[in-house]
Amino acid sequence: MDCYTREQIEDTMAIKGYKYFTSGDLNLNIVGVRNSETKGRVTNAFDDCLTLSYKLEGEWKFHCFKCTTDPGTAYMNDPIVESKGTAILKPGQYRGSHKLRLHAGKYLALGQKKNVTVYRDNNRDDKYDLNESKTDTGLFGINIHRATGRKGGKSTRVDKWSAGCQVIADNDDWHTFLDICQAAREIHGNSFSYTLIESKDI
Repeated sequence: MDCYTREQIEDTMAIKGYKYFTSGDLNLNIVGVRNSETKGRVTNAFDDCLTLSYKLEGEWKFHCFKCTTDPGTAYMNDPIVESKGTAILKPGQYRGSHKLRLHAGKYLALGQKKNVTVYRDNNRDDKYDLNESKTDTGLFGINIHRATGRKGGKSTRVDKWSAGCQVIADNDDWHTFLDICQAAREIHGNSFSYTLIESKDI
C-alpha cells in the first residue's frame, strides 16, 4: 500500500470529526490506516500504515510506517479468547488509550490503558468479519508494538505478531516511532491517543 501525506491524514481526521493535535511540540497524532483494497481478506501481510504527525519547533514532521492493524492467520485460526473470537480493532478515535509500558513484559511499547472497541471474529475463515452486532468494548491488550526484534530487520508475514495489536514491521521504523513517543512523554505525560481510519476514507 502506498503511503499518504500529512495533509491527507489531517483532512480525513477533520471529515471524520476526530481531534487532530496542532498545538505545541511533540503533540502526537498517531493514526493507523487500514488497507480497504484487501476487502476484508486475511492477507497475513503488513499492508497497512501507521502514521505519525507532530510539530517540532513549529515545523510539521510526518512519518509513515508499514504495519498491520489486523490479526495474523495464526490467531484468526486459533483465537486467544476461544468463546468470543479474535479481536479486530474497530476504526475510531481512542483518546488517551495508550501509555508507554512493557509489551508482554518484554520491551517498551505503547500498551492499551483505556477501553477500545473490537469486532469479534470466531468462524476461522479467510475473511475478517467486521460485524457491528459482534463488537466488544474493554481492555484487551490491543497494544502498539514491533514485529521482529532483530536490528535492521523487517518482518514480511504477520503470523503470531498480532492477535489484534497494531504492529510495525520494520525494526528501525519501530525505534524511530518509540524514540518520538518517549520524547513526547517528557512534555505531555504518559498518555497517547490512537486513531484508526480506513484507506477508502482518504
